[in-house]
Amino acid sequence: MTDKKIPLLVTHSGKFHCDEVFAYAVLRLALGVSKTGEDHILLRTRKPDLIETGDIVFDVGLVSDAANNRFDHHQIGAPTREDGTPFSSAGLVWQVYGARAVAALLSPEAVEFAPAIAAVLDGKLVKRIDEIDNGVSATGPVMRNSLDLAGLVGDFNPPWDSPEAVGPTAGDAAFEHATAMVSGVLARQVEIQRSKLQAEALVLAAHEAAEDKRLLVLENGMPWKNVVFSHDLPVLLAISPASNGNWMVDTVPPEPGSFAQRLPLPEGWAGLQGTELAAASGVEDAVFVHVRRFVGGAKTREGAIALAQKTLAQTA
Repeated sequence: MTDKKIPLLVTHSGKFHCDEVFAYAVLRLALGVSKTGEDHILLRTRKPDLIETGDIVFDVGLVSDAANNRFDHHQIGAPTREDGTPFSSAGLVWQVYGARAVAALLSPEAVEFAPAIAAVLDGKLVKRIDEIDNGVSATGPVMRNSLDLAGLVGDFNPPWDSPEAVGPTAGDAAFEHATAMVSGVLARQVEIQRSKLQAEALVLAAHEAAEDKRLLVLENGMPWKNVVFSHDLPVLLAISPASNGNWMVDTVPPEPGSFAQRLPLPEGWAGLQGTELAAASGVEDAVFVHVRRFVGGAKTREGAIALAQKTLAQTA
């Protein structure tokens, strides 16, 4: 039996930046490796003969050739995005391995979302890394600060007077620490996008199943307004459970960001609570209606639906 060859990942030595740290985090996820020296090797070098031996080479080598796993962007004629933004090694690696990296962070039930999440994060996160690393943007000056991801990664580089800043392995340990931080950020961003897509699927399913398309009933609290607007749903009221055990009746604004409502709750309920609201609405377990009539609640799902149906009846 022969030992399985573990992949050799190569990037440049010396001071590191967000793009190659991010690229390395993506590659580890996509390849299913995590411990250098055990399931893969990370080599940080600028020696051409060593660079040539890499299975995957990123941010060094002066070659961009995805078919051969070469992902550098420092050479003349380096690739750019469709809008002219130059790629960094982060963007180049993401085009090939991004969806696989995202899939590795998702449960089997959610893996179908991987391509969509990868596309969103490419525009939201990866392109920003490309812009900062190259110092240019197709849309204007590159603004940055010490608390953006690139700044935080840069702070992992050892100080000039640290023993870790000299020698053939200078910065290697810090590079691994920076990768751990970036991996956590990426995992969180994937989870945020997964939750949005999951909510969208549930909202659309609930709307499809509704007898009255003006009333959206959700069995869990989740973001739904953006789905109503992006899919142009004719929803006027939405019902969902709150963390305190009540069930909420939310109105829908006419457009995102508006403080108005397509259909406010009845004027006679405005500002009422408890027994006063129960008497005015005829819903025994009604809890409250905001004085501005954009939200109300009841103790049960049935009570919230009753409040919503009575509100809808006023439009008949």
